[in-house]
Amino acid sequence: MLAAARVAALRNSSAQVSHSFRRSQRACLATVSTTESWKPGKSIHGYTVLETRHVKELELDAIRLKHEKTGAEHLHIARDDSNNVFGVGFATPPDNSAGVPHILEHTTLCGSRSYPVRDPFFKMLNRSMATFMNAYTASDYTFYPFSTTNPVDYKNLRNVYMDAAFFPHLRELDFKQEGWRLEHENPNDKESPIVFKGIVYNEMKGQMADTGYLFWSKAQQYMFPGTTYAHNSGGDPANITDLTHEELVHFHQTHYHPSNAKFYTYGNFPLEDSLEFINAKLQEFSPITPPLAEKAVKPFESPRRVNLTCPVDPMASPEKQAKISVSFLTNKATDTFEGFGLRILSDLLTDGHASPMYQALIESNLGSEYSANTGYDGSTMVSSLSFGVQGMKQEDVHKVEETILNVLHKVQEGGVDPKRIEAIVHQIELGQKHKTPYFGMGLMQGLSSGWFNGCNPVDLLELNKNIDRLKSEIAAGPFFQNLISKYLLNNPHKLVFTMTPSPDYGAEVAANEITRLMGKTSVLTKAEKETIYEQGQALLKNQEQVEDVSCLPTLKVDDISQKAKTFSLEHSAVSSVPVQWRPTSTNGITYFRGISVIPGLSPELKQYLPLFSDSLTSLGTHKRAMSEIDDDIRLYTGGIRVAPFLSTNHSSIDGTEEGVSFSSYCLDRNQDHMYDLLGSLIRETNFDNVDKLRTLIQGNASGLSNSVADSGHVFARTNASSRLTPAGLASELYSGMTQVQFMNALSQKDDLTEVSQRLKEIADLAIKRSSLRLALNCGEDQMSRNENVVGQFISRLDARPVNSVSQPDFIPTYENSFFELPYGINFTAKCLRGVPYTHEDGPKLQILASLMSNLFLHREIREKNGAYSGGAGYSPTGGLFSFHSYRDPSPKKTLATFQDSVRWVLDRKDFTDQELAEAKLSIFQKMDAPVSAAEEGMVFFSEGITDEMRQTRRGQLLKVTSADVKEAASRYLLDQQSSHCILGDKE
Repeated sequence: MLAAARVAALRNSSAQVSHSFRRSQRACLATVSTTESWKPGKSIHGYTVLETRHVKELELDAIRLKHEKTGAEHLHIARDDSNNVFGVGFATPPDNSAGVPHILEHTTLCGSRSYPVRDPFFKMLNRSMATFMNAYTASDYTFYPFSTTNPVDYKNLRNVYMDAAFFPHLRELDFKQEGWRLEHENPNDKESPIVFKGIVYNEMKGQMADTGYLFWSKAQQYMFPGTTYAHNSGGDPANITDLTHEELVHFHQTHYHPSNAKFYTYGNFPLEDSLEFINAKLQEFSPITPPLAEKAVKPFESPRRVNLTCPVDPMASPEKQAKISVSFLTNKATDTFEGFGLRILSDLLTDGHASPMYQALIESNLGSEYSANTGYDGSTMVSSLSFGVQGMKQEDVHKVEETILNVLHKVQEGGVDPKRIEAIVHQIELGQKHKTPYFGMGLMQGLSSGWFNGCNPVDLLELNKNIDRLKSEIAAGPFFQNLISKYLLNNPHKLVFTMTPSPDYGAEVAANEITRLMGKTSVLTKAEKETIYEQGQALLKNQEQVEDVSCLPTLKVDDISQKAKTFSLEHSAVSSVPVQWRPTSTNGITYFRGISVIPGLSPELKQYLPLFSDSLTSLGTHKRAMSEIDDDIRLYTGGIRVAPFLSTNHSSIDGTEEGVSFSSYCLDRNQDHMYDLLGSLIRETNFDNVDKLRTLIQGNASGLSNSVADSGHVFARTNASSRLTPAGLASELYSGMTQVQFMNALSQKDDLTEVSQRLKEIADLAIKRSSLRLALNCGEDQMSRNENVVGQFISRLDARPVNSVSQPDFIPTYENSFFELPYGINFTAKCLRGVPYTHEDGPKLQILASLMSNLFLHREIREKNGAYSGGAGYSPTGGLFSFHSYRDPSPKKTLATFQDSVRWVLDRKDFTDQELAEAKLSIFQKMDAPVSAAEEGMVFFSEGITDEMRQTRRGQLLKVTSADVKEAASRYLLDQQSSHCILGDKE
């Protein structure tokens, strides 16, 4: 539901279609049968088949249909995959920045004709075993998708989604709750000031405080003047308060219509059933002509420059906070091959240590990392390609622009290294074979932008056809050089966009809000003020109302399998190193993972562990530059990942295992290359390469700082937990606000000699044979070969034992913390100690957290208080009970609400069987979600949790009663010591 999903989806676009499940004989037979039975021109259940195409490389059949009465489009992907997807989307291009598509996306999910309850979407989250449920607003369309493996669940959710999309209530009270409203700060006190409230209003206040999103959205608006893309479909808070309920209803009437809709289904459930169901729902609609929006920008006659201001980052170097991008208008979305070529050109220019833009812009330390809009953007009707940096000095703006153009000229003249093109083609091939459990959902997200902008979506699936043509074009002439000449060097539609930090930015935004508020409140009559008070009371009453939700469909606890899914594992020792084997069908891929335990690492060195992990894949070795190594990594593997490892003991929350994890995967034919690359990085990384080290530190510091605005609740929860358990403290040092501050401090050091020395100290302790365990998931026929090359890999590792250093006992301190940040919105968290994984009270606490979130905290924090979200959670492995709020206007009130929720549990009547069932469904929904072949067996490998432990806990979860929940609340939450953390405004 986040408008920010658009930013994440940008880079993915049609590239996401490159992931695939394994080939199987059953899949091949299924697709052949599908192709033969869905001939173009066939009429079935009110639809006409337009096209059927078999896409061999993805092992699927794509079927395009059109609804005969309304013109609704339908794309079905027939594939041997049990994780089935349904989605309905609408073209929703806005003509202003009031956020009507985004607010409508929220409000449609607040009750409908067949399901007249206040919040059916959130209630269905707990009545389903869905593997995915959401809705999201992009620049010019809105989509409502879900996925599930259960046929009954699929029909239940399809009913709710269809009713919500086409027959919502759209009540004014829901608009005021979800969008914006004027209301007394205390709705029960007429004397308290009238303020702006609203879920989307507060969400977008937080979104616009994220400088990455701010840069991306503003750059797009100035790149496409006079079009729908010049407006913010998520809503700018400065404009959201202009939107009326009448405008929202009108937008739904004109845009949420079958004639403006696209349906997407995927998986192995019968298409006929979906067509019959949808056709019946659409019969009461007559065809309309959907409203047209201007999407094609008038090309610039000459380049343009725009400079805006942005907030100051209090954690980053004050001298290096400017941002710049140079953007070029490129191809129409309907030219799918041109887009394919430009996307690859973008990767060649920007992706990896060997890319010329990285070397010229990042490695040179002109900027700390790429700007948020860098890369090919296919989310608009006419695409664009951008290059830029953030974390740069303001006086370097022209130097960066000049550097970008110099790189383009150099590549245009000298061409592209064929090895790098080969590496990208290899990544596409590997992506087609790599098994992911959410392939169908990723496919939909990757196709949507092109589909809504006139592309035949099936064309976007045919990767091999594009690859074959690419090879022909390259053989025929300077293909990429021609693209550079056409779109980048001789293109007047160029935007040079810069943002510079202003210390007055936050005050100006706040002043603007006050001015807007005064403009509305100063003209209110006494009667209008009374109406505002009455509406506030009505909304409170509506939120407090106990509803009969029996109209909503639901699965039962009996639908949950009594048995946990298990994976057959084998264990051996190779050169005295324990190895876990998971023989399984991997479609010709070997998945490798290693964990090296580092006992007794000091708190100071722990702060360096994330940097050490990144150094192994960033600094290069004493023999080879990282650019050379990076090319080989891309040519022979799916990437190499190294990260701090942390696990809480399953029988004690005061016991931890810490160290480094490293992983990779490759086509079976490339096993030798993968292990050689891993071995050389582990043994030979050059920690004295201070130039690369400086680049890495600055990029990490910038990335961490930028992530706080979008994930503040995670940082708050991590910080709050750091005073309660050893694992909580380690998490804070590895990835919390302490790490953010530490990395920003390192980024301002001139002399990195000490940093280099600390990394060497860790290297002397890490990845030794004596502290190592490995896991391999591969085909059974590849186990012997893997064993041989793994043996060679191990033989080259340091055989010296690791000395264990005793650590003092951890003592919880139960302190609170506050981090002042210029977001105009807040993030709150509170944590309490719980019990280890194997303790019988753990399941009770997990059910308790679900009940508190769904029955109390959601209403109090989101609906009443206007935060984007809030709730409780319990970590079964970490043993911590936590509360959180996200983009919260009133954190102190939220802290009181956390406390009130405990009293609410203890004072209320027993939880009903249905409430307990919904809590259990919400938990098993995550526990039983599909996993990829790479993840099979990893719970035991990483956490030491056996199948027997998992099965015992599963049985305990299913048996939890109301009395159990209340006892757990009384024992672990009532009047217990805790720690809380707030990120946000000092006020």
